[in-house]
Amino acid sequence: MNRTAAIHTIGCRLNQADSALICGRLRLAGWRVVETDCGETVDLLIINSCSVTGAAAQKSRQAARRFRKLHPGCRVILTGCSAEADHRQWLRDGAADLVIPNPDKKNIIALIHELFEGEKPSPVRFSMEEKRGAIFTENAAADFPFKSRAFIKVQEGCENFCSYCIVPYTRGPERSRAWDEIVGDFEQLLARGFHEIVLTGVNICAYQDGGRGLPELIDTLCSRPGDYRIRLSSTEPHPDNRELIDAMARNPKVCRFLHLALQHGSDIVLRAMNRKYTAAGYREFAEAARAALPGIHIGTDLIVGFPGETDELFDESCRLVEEMKFANMHVFSFSPRQGTPAASMPGQVPSAVAKERYARLQEIAAASKKAFHRSQLGIPVGVIFEKEGNGVFSGWSDNYIHISSTRPGIRLHEITEIVPFRQADEGLAE
Repeated sequence: MNRTAAIHTIGCRLNQADSALICGRLRLAGWRVVETDCGETVDLLIINSCSVTGAAAQKSRQAARRFRKLHPGCRVILTGCSAEADHRQWLRDGAADLVIPNPDKKNIIALIHELFEGEKPSPVRFSMEEKRGAIFTENAAADFPFKSRAFIKVQEGCENFCSYCIVPYTRGPERSRAWDEIVGDFEQLLARGFHEIVLTGVNICAYQDGGRGLPELIDTLCSRPGDYRIRLSSTEPHPDNRELIDAMARNPKVCRFLHLALQHGSDIVLRAMNRKYTAAGYREFAEAARAALPGIHIGTDLIVGFPGETDELFDESCRLVEEMKFANMHVFSFSPRQGTPAASMPGQVPSAVAKERYARLQEIAAASKKAFHRSQLGIPVGVIFEKEGNGVFSGWSDNYIHISSTRPGIRLHEITEIVPFRQADEGLAE
């Protein structure tokens, strides 16, 4: 076989991990995987889509149209969360030759074969049949041909059912990947020279296999020899997850980084969102992390314009956000997703009001980020430099600060100790 395939990934780190597994399956089946802008003919394009917001779903449709023009004659496959949430529209529009929902990603090679052989691809499921708490295996080795860091999928699914979120409907119930397969995948990635490996899932704190949770998994992975670090993807600020902080503190190979989605700083709105903590509980969790891990980067997600958000409730949220001094904030305007309770809640906020609130939070975010960077000046930190241009190396510290250096002799993709002494426009510099 001399066919080429490209994968276009939209969305979260879990999608990055899923795309790497698809890439591994393609290579094993004899496909040559190239980048989407490689300049040569591509026979197959796989769009691994996102549907967390309406805008993300629209990006998937735009990508399909763009690549149809860029690679005339290629077959287009859509998978990922938009394949679950918006499958009827994709089938109706004909934007993709094949729509593969999340549960059938493992069968993608057989489905591709049927597509290219002119057969009608086997029927695919558009309903979750996975069992809650099940242990799953991927039976595939993740491949990262164009990446400097690797991702390991350790968990799948969510049962929080936040009132605004489509993910439980597109990813199904919580399941955990088999312990031995994770450890084996991790050891292979170390052997291939990756110095940063990200553990990812929808809710990695829900990981459980044989009574062993995420803290025990971290202990086991960190016991492997080598010069590497482990980064955790988004985690939940639930009191039950405090053991995670202890595991991070006793394992210096774990990056001082937590992305804890706050979503809102008012308990009234948090209850309407069906979040599982209070503003005070969130603060306590973050303070415990900072006490145990000095210099930790705590980032968050925030939603403005959620139904019922008054000026007073928004001001309350802003006060908490300013007090929290986040290192990074992702701010989103509320995006109603069909099929979620919040889409039909009363008190929908006018878009002009949401836009003003969005701008205010962005100002707070920019000031908070600069303050965090300033607090880290003069403190030694491990950096993995990923790029070099005109003698300037740039990369990321373990506590997720973008750092640049002109020091000669830096080796890319390895951990280098740096002492940043000045603040640049976007990050720190040596």
